Amino acid sequence: MARKKTIPLRVCIGCQEKKSKKELIRIVRTPEDTIEIDFTGKRSGRGTYICPTLSCFKQAVKGKRIEKNLQRPVSPEVKERLEKALKEIEHH
Repeated sequence: MARKKTIPLRVCIGCQEKKSKKELIRIVRTPEDTIEIDFTGKRSGRGTYICPTLSCFKQAVKGKRIEKNLQRPVSPEVKERLEKALKEIEHH
């Protein structure tokens, strides 16, 4: 009997919904302690996942979920950069 391939699921830090890893964007805290968007999903470091929508991003920021999940304070500049990147993704 053929084994069914499992689809990795992750929880969005904005809407708290379980979705497949491919639908979400990974935000990663790299070993160098920078916070970036990881489009490949393969960068080393502590990661968290978010839907590519501004509404989820706003919920995540409001609830300080990015900080909680990455275990680091997130500067306003980094939040601005993440928001800008998400706006670009949402418009494509």
